[in-house]
Amino acid sequence: MKNALLGRFFIQLLLAFGFGALAHLSFAPYSIEWLAPLSLSFLYLQIVAQTFNPKQHGWLGLSFGVGLFSFGLRWVHVSIDNFGGLPLAVSLGLMLLLSLYLALFSAMVCYLFSKIRTSSPLNNALLFSSLWVAFELIRGKALTGFPWLWLGYSQTSGIFSQSAATIGAIGLSLLICLIASLSVASIVDRSKSCAAVLTLTLLGAFSLNSLQQITQRDQSVDVALVQGNIEQSAKWQSDSMWPTISTYMDLTRDNLDAELIFWPEAAMPAVETWVIDYLKLMDKTANFRDSAIITGIIARHESTSANSPKTADYYNALVTLGNFEQKTQKSGGYQLNHSNRYYKHQLLPIGEFVPFEDFLRPLAPLFNLPMSSFARGQWQQPNLTALGYQIAPAICYEIAFPHLVRANMTPQTDLLLTVSNDAWFGRSIGPHQHMEIAQMRAIELGRPLLRVTNNGVTAIVDTTGVITAQLPQFEPGVLRANVNLVSGLTYFYRWGQWPIIALIILLIWLSIVRKINRPYKA
Repeated sequence: MKNALLGRFFIQLLLAFGFGALAHLSFAPYSIEWLAPLSLSFLYLQIVAQTFNPKQHGWLGLSFGVGLFSFGLRWVHVSIDNFGGLPLAVSLGLMLLLSLYLALFSAMVCYLFSKIRTSSPLNNALLFSSLWVAFELIRGKALTGFPWLWLGYSQTSGIFSQSAATIGAIGLSLLICLIASLSVASIVDRSKSCAAVLTLTLLGAFSLNSLQQITQRDQSVDVALVQGNIEQSAKWQSDSMWPTISTYMDLTRDNLDAELIFWPEAAMPAVETWVIDYLKLMDKTANFRDSAIITGIIARHESTSANSPKTADYYNALVTLGNFEQKTQKSGGYQLNHSNRYYKHQLLPIGEFVPFEDFLRPLAPLFNLPMSSFARGQWQQPNLTALGYQIAPAICYEIAFPHLVRANMTPQTDLLLTVSNDAWFGRSIGPHQHMEIAQMRAIELGRPLLRVTNNGVTAIVDTTGVITAQLPQFEPGVLRANVNLVSGLTYFYRWGQWPIIALIILLIWLSIVRKINRPYKA
């Protein structure tokens, strides 16, 4: 009897793993968006239909999460394998550890749901959905945060995508969870109340979809996005610095008539002080052509005090060259350490800072990568200004943090800008997921978004999240386009994630109160 129960539980674990693996196909580049609610509905059905104890339900959630993250984040292994300097078995082991860590959040959802659930199908559906979203938010904060593969991102190109302008990606996660759990409860429990709430939820989502929050301005800006396609293995080699800079300048030369020219993250693989004369020359060139250039570079700040020796902090930075305030100026505005720049705040663990570095750095090249000791910029920084346009930037990984991007946008912001170097991840699905996340930010904040990368995906996104122009990956090139500007503010910009946070806290609290008053008996 015991062996039979163990066998049944093992089969359920395998099924949960399969459902999680299936869910990753709802994200880019596959974008089969209906697989997100379908796979989650299978997990919810497992939990409500099986008479397992809370710990066993937690294991089901863990198995689902391992399936989702081991398949959905397999691009991380590309980077570890190519640049980590580790044996294959060790790199695969690290990938498994990452998947297990991230799967702990879905495990906690299922465990707590099993502990708090009541006899009400409607209450249970609302509880499961709220817990799932709560732990997505926690995952986006814990240990510096990793908000990748939120279920809401799977709907970036789906029928409910425009709802994100009001409720954000996290609100779309809640919507998917509600569709999944309420559908199961409506069918399995034959709950009329669940069917009614599901209908109202869908009608509400379609209503939010149709809200017109942004209006087109009778103004556009001519932009040039430069993709250098520099090999990652050569990027930080000292003898590659000037060839890399020359590649970007050669691509830019025929596009100096563009108003705004953008180079990607660390396009200039040098400390700013090393190339100060060249930056001043670029500043003069852009000024002469009535344009502005924004480029990634490494900034250095020295600090001295009476009680300590001179030290220096390095920042992953964006700096503006050429004309800052208007199209025609007497001279460019660039100076060393001028204020029209941006320093990356949300640093990538291992890639840009190494926790416990005295212990980890000697272990393997993975923990001692070039330029992996950056300082952190301020949480909120002024927009970049170029030709009078206001540009809200995010460097690489930062675009995955909606609260950070929102905090750095203002009502006067004209464009969102994200720069990246996805060469770390080769020909994997990672850059496409990164692009999908950027598309979601454009919807949430109601501004055109420019994404400039070393080797793709370099693209222009409109306020509905649609890619309007794109360069091929793994080829040098320049994406030239006129970008239409807009006015107006989305409800997500005004309110952020707070309405969703308040709602899920309320629903979880009500479930706990109901549990205390009406204990559930399986």
